[in-house]
Parts: sequence; C-alpha cells; structure tokens
Amino acid sequence: MDIQSASSVVLQALTQATSQDTAVLKPAEEQLRQWETQPGFYSVLLSIFNNHLLDVNVRWLAVLYFKNGIDRYWRRVAPHALSEEEKSSLRAGLITNFNEPVNQIATQIAVLIAKVARLDCPRQWPELIPILLESVKVQDSLQQHRALLTFYHVTKTLASKRLATDRRLFQDLASSIYSFACSLWNHHTDTFLQQIYAGDQQAALSSLERTLLSLKVLRKLTVHGFVEPHSNMEVMGFLNAVFERLKQFLECCRQVGPGSPCREKLEKTIILFTKVLLDFLEYHPWPFIPLIQRSLEFAVSYVFTEAGEGVVFERFIVQCMNLIKMIVKNDAYKPAKNVEDSKPESLEAHKIKTAFFTHQTLTEIGRRLVSKYFLLTEEELTMWEEDPESFAVEETGGDSWKYSLRPCTEVLFLDIFHNYSQTLTPVLLEMVQNLQGPSNVEDPVQMLMKDAVRNAVGNYTYELYKRKDFKGYEAINRTMRLNANSACFVFRYKLIRRRVIWLIGQWISVKFKPELRPLLYEVILSLMQDPDLVVRIETATTLKLAVDDFEFRTEQFLPYLESIFSLLFQLLQQVNECDSKMQVLHVISCVIERVSIQGLGAESKNLYPFLLPVIQLSTDVSQPPHVYLLEDGLELWLVTLENSPAITPELLRIFQNMSALLELSSENVRTCFQIINAYIYLSATDFLQNYAEALCRSFCELLRDITTEGQVQVLKVVEIAIKVSPLLGSHMFQPLLPDVIRGIVEGERYPVVMSTYLGVTGRILLQNSGFFTSLLTQMAVEYNQEADQLLGSMIEMWVDRMDNITQPERRKLSALALVSLLPSDNRAEVIHKLYK
Repeated sequence: MDIQSASSVVLQALTQATSQDTAVLKPAEEQLRQWETQPGFYSVLLSIFNNHLLDVNVRWLAVLYFKNGIDRYWRRVAPHALSEEEKSSLRAGLITNFNEPVNQIATQIAVLIAKVARLDCPRQWPELIPILLESVKVQDSLQQHRALLTFYHVTKTLASKRLATDRRLFQDLASSIYSFACSLWNHHTDTFLQQIYAGDQQAALSSLERTLLSLKVLRKLTVHGFVEPHSNMEVMGFLNAVFERLKQFLECCRQVGPGSPCREKLEKTIILFTKVLLDFLEYHPWPFIPLIQRSLEFAVSYVFTEAGEGVVFERFIVQCMNLIKMIVKNDAYKPAKNVEDSKPESLEAHKIKTAFFTHQTLTEIGRRLVSKYFLLTEEELTMWEEDPESFAVEETGGDSWKYSLRPCTEVLFLDIFHNYSQTLTPVLLEMVQNLQGPSNVEDPVQMLMKDAVRNAVGNYTYELYKRKDFKGYEAINRTMRLNANSACFVFRYKLIRRRVIWLIGQWISVKFKPELRPLLYEVILSLMQDPDLVVRIETATTLKLAVDDFEFRTEQFLPYLESIFSLLFQLLQQVNECDSKMQVLHVISCVIERVSIQGLGAESKNLYPFLLPVIQLSTDVSQPPHVYLLEDGLELWLVTLENSPAITPELLRIFQNMSALLELSSENVRTCFQIINAYIYLSATDFLQNYAEALCRSFCELLRDITTEGQVQVLKVVEIAIKVSPLLGSHMFQPLLPDVIRGIVEGERYPVVMSTYLGVTGRILLQNSGFFTSLLTQMAVEYNQEADQLLGSMIEMWVDRMDNITQPERRKLSALALVSLLPSDNRAEVIHKLYK
C-alpha cells in the first residue's frame, strides 16, 4: 500500500467508521478489516494519527487500529506478519516527537509504544530508552509530559514480563537508569512543593502530574528491577525518602482544600507512595525488614494518634491499615515453632515487632480501632435512613478488605487481636464492661459506641469464647429475650435490634444452647416483621446461619416454618437490589434444603403458596429479575422437587418456564436437566403427558448445536423416562431415537455418547421390546436392509464397544439386553455375533 496514494482512501474509511449511521459504518469497518494485512497500512495509520489537524475521533480510531494490529501482526511468526522493514520504519516514526496535544490519544500512543517495546526492546529497539531519557529532560512542558507518560508505560510493560531472560534484561535496565529516575522524581517533587507553598496551584498541578508519573516509574523499577534491593543504597535511600515525602504531601493536604483542583491528584500521589511500600513488602519481605520500624511508626502515628487529624483521608487510612496488617501477619516475620530452626531474618523482624507493639501501643490501637473506626459514620447513617437496602448490601457484602475502610478495619482488628490476644482481649472486655447498663436512646454517641463494641465482640467470638471470665453469652441471652418482647420496637432502637440479631448470628456456631433455639426462632419471627428493612435483611442472614448450624433440629423449627417462609417471600418482594434478592433467595433455598420438605409430608404443600411464586418469578426469562435470580431460583426449584412428597398441579405448572431456559444454553443447563429428571422420578405419567412433546422439540433444537456433555444429558433424560415409564417414555421421545440407532450402527466415536446410546437402547429392549421391534423395522427401511441384518450390525457394534461402558449398572443393563435377544427367532445369529 503506497502511503501517498492510500492516505486519502484510508482517511475516508476511518472517517466513515466514526459515523453513527450503521449503513455507513459497517462497510467502512469491513474495508479497514481487509486492509489490516496489507503492507503499508500501519504506516498510513501512523501518518494519520500524527497529523494534529485531522478530526480527533478519526485520529483516535487510527491509533486503536494500529494498537490492535500490534497484537495480531507484529510478531514474526504471526500470519500476515509485518515486514521487518516496515516495523523498523514504524518504530522510528513512533518516537520522532512527543507532542500529542490530546490527552486520551497521548495515552493510547504511549500504550501502543509500550506494546511494541514488549516485543522488540531492547534487542530490535535499543534506541527507545535513550531517546525517552533525553526527551524527559526537554524544557517544553508538553513534550516532557508525553515522554514521561511513554516512559512510564514502557517501564510498566517491561516489568510485567516473567520469563527469566526478560527479567534479567529488565534488571539490567533498572540498574542503568535508577539514578536518573530518582533524580527526575526528586526534581519534579521539589518543584511541586515549592509551587504549592507559593500558592501557585495551577503550576503545582502540572508538576504534580510529572511527580506522579516519575513515581510510577520508580515503583516498577524498585519492586521488579532488583534481585537484592537491600544491597543497593539508592533503592533503600529512595524507600526511606518515601516516608519523608509522604509527610510533606500529607501536610499539603492541610493547605489544599477538598475542592481544589490539586486535591484529587494529591491524594492519588499519596496513595501511590503507600503502594510503593506495600508492593515492596509483598515482593521483598526480608529486604523490607529495615523498614518495619519506620513503617509501623508512620502508619500507627497517622491512623491511631492525633497526628493524622485533619490530613488523613479514607483511602490513605485503608492503605496504612493494610501495611500494619501485612507486617503483623507476614509469615516471614514469625519464628518457627522450634526457635532454633528460625532464620536470622525472621528473628530480627520478630524482635522489631515485639519491641514496637508494647502493651501501651497495643492498648491504644485496640481502643481506637473499636471506638473510632468501628463507629458508623454520618454518611452510613444517612444511607441507612435514605437508602436502607444499599446500606444493608454494603454492610453484608461490601468491597474487598484491601480497598474499603470498614472491612479493612475488621480484618485488621481480627489479625491484630489474634496475634496479641493476651494483651488485647482484656482491653475489649473492659470496653464491654464500661458500656453495661441500659441504653440511653437520646444519646447518639453512647448508642453508636455500644454498636461499635458489639460489632467488635461479634468479630472476636471465637477468642472470647475461650475465656472463662467472659459473661457476654449470658448478656446475649438476656438481650435476645428482651428483643423477643414487642415493646422494644421503638424506631430509635433499630440500631440495637440490628446489631443484636447480627451478634446472635456470630455466636450461633460458637456457643448456643439447644434449648434456646425456639426462643431464637421467636426473635427471628418477630424481627422479620420489623419496620426497618435493614433489620429484616440482617435477620434473614442470621436465619441462614441458624439453619446451617450442625446443631439445627428440624422439629424445633417446624412450628415457625410457615410464618417465616411467608415473611421471607414478602421480603423478597420488597427488596429491589440484585444482591438483596439473591441473598434472600439463597436463605429460602437453604431453609428448604435443611428442613427437608419431604419429611413434613402433607405439611410441605402449605409452603407452596410462598415457594412456587418465587420459583416462577426467578426462572421466567420474560421477567427482568431472572437475570440475577436465575441461578438461585433453579437451585430452589431443584431442592423443592427433591423434597416434595408428590406432584401438584401448581408444581407441574411452573415447568412451563423450562423450554425458554433450555434455549438460553447457559451455564445453568445442567441444573435444568436435573430438574427435568426430578419431575420424571416424581411423577413420570403426569409430567410426560403434559410436557414430553414440548420437551422433545426443545431437545431436537438443542442437539443441533450442543456439546458432547449436553448430548449425554439429553440422552440420560430419555433413558430415565423409559426406565420409569417404558411405554410413555418410548412413545413421547420417539423422534430422538432414530439418531440413537444410527449412532450405534455407524459406531459413534465418543465413548461416553456411545455408552449412553447403548443404555437407552438396552432400556427399550428390556422394558418395551415391542417398541424396539417397531423402531428396528423403521430404521431397516432407512438403511435399505432387512431388520435382522440391521440387528446383526447393531449387536456386532454393541459387543465391540462394550468396553466404552464403564459404569457397572450400564454394563449389567447391556448384558441383560443382549441376553434378552436369545429367545428370538434368530437365536443362532445372535449367538454367533456374541461369540464372534
């Protein structure tokens, strides 16, 4: 493709490809797809996205096509690979200048340069790094930023390579450029601090962006660029400098208000500092040992003392907590059970931790964790009032512990209390003791503090249970009796009610007297009718924990079953969030499974008015909720069938949803087949008379495009139907059976499918021989053979493939089926085939 002549046509195609009109868009995309393998196409793209006078959308699309082409055609072994000459020209063109004016396009160009670098640097592209190092020194602000942006993406990409040779190359690169990277970072950092203290926030924002990029480069070089980083003075010097820089940047937070343009970027840079420490600790735990003392002092100071007041923000607190947690839990910092077997580094780290975590320090950390970070915030209380369902979802699920403050707080609490239980358990017990007595609902501070302490107790149940002096269990019993009394359902008490039912849930698996179970169910029944949605959702969660417990007794739960089911169904209708609906549906499924409806006999039908509408709603693909309820709904459907004493018209009616479910061909199709089999076992006659014809049509559609496993599942349904109801099963699924005979005669190549074919045929032979004769005659006409001749071919193949049948039951079935042919008119032919 000649660049001069092709530029205009490629430009036109790219312009049309940005159109919103599909009639224009689709042909242009097809034309560009055809050009992807043409020599010179990527040179044209390069010239287009480097032309800053063209439309931004067109240039953006040119970059994307170029970037995708690297993945497909840059490697030498790729089909339609680019020539070495064109690649050389493209590499030179990519780094001719760094002056892209559009941020988004500049980022994409940096990413595609990094993609090429991953494949070609340093062997085929040795000049890349030197040019980047020179370019980040230029005075032009735009060029300097774009070069630094590219430098970061190249460093990030090269650091991600994991082959030993690639890692050695990156380590060589890190050693050669580390000093320069440190100088660059210090320069931009000092410039930013000078500008921010001078009040020039606009200039400071520009310098801060460069500080951030240079710090990102240093993070990759520091973490992935050295085998023994602790022996490199510059690396350890940089890591120690991180603490000082962090303090400086945190102080800037006092000066830069929340609404300032610099604030977001400033917080992002502070978080990046903490990521440097966390990454280095994760990848180099022993080289991190000299930094343990300073890391703990820094993190504890800002998170658990007044030093952090007015400067810390939530994500920074999370990062500091993660740093403490990783040091406390790190196995490399723990001595072996036999101290003499411990490595010197582990003993040194343990000594540092022991010296730092004094009784006074641990006490202060423990108290502040509970009294400050376990408290519900104003934002959370507002969410509870204005959007209770979102609050409940966030509390029960939430983000991972690494990124969200509340779960991070709870994880740190558990880790630090577990590792220093002798010191911290008395601290928690003292906090419990100090808050004994009636609650003053007019005092919000006291109410929130009690909630925080109860939260801590609930998270620490196993450790507290070991202590003989802990009387909290009796307190829980008393509180449970109090909450069973409807007089406590004043709106202001909802904080207590929600925490108490949660606390009960935490203690169920630790210590819960069996004789108190009925009282627990009364409390659950009462709180499931609570006016507050959060309390009702929390109560449903505790119910699941109660029925999941190994001490659960069905007979104790039965008097409350119908009422609780009714309330669960109401709750399912009341909640709107996907997570909430799935949570409630999961509770319903769990209750059904543990109670075992079949054991209830006729009483199980009393639950159908609540149960079947749930199944109907969650498995109806025409209803929007099925998107997130389908999996749990199918499980509930299956559990209900497995525990049903008999079929009912209502239970039979909801099978109308199945045809559409089979058309989805989703990951839930296995459960669908289990449900079908359950219906057949439960009442083959009623089920097959009502649904076999539609089901057979669905199976015929499925078999046109289905995996081997799916094919086997279909055939198993047919086999079970014939086994349970030979006459009806054979007749209803007759359209599927010719393929079974063909598969046997023609020698199906997949053993598991062949085994299933033989199983189906064996069932028909043994349980409906007249139908088999009719089917054989029909198939003989198709093969233009006599029926006996076709039977002989089947027997010969059957005997030959007996080894495909691995299940003892199926082998026995095949043997009996073959033996059943001996009394036939062609006995001699059968015996000949069997012993051939």
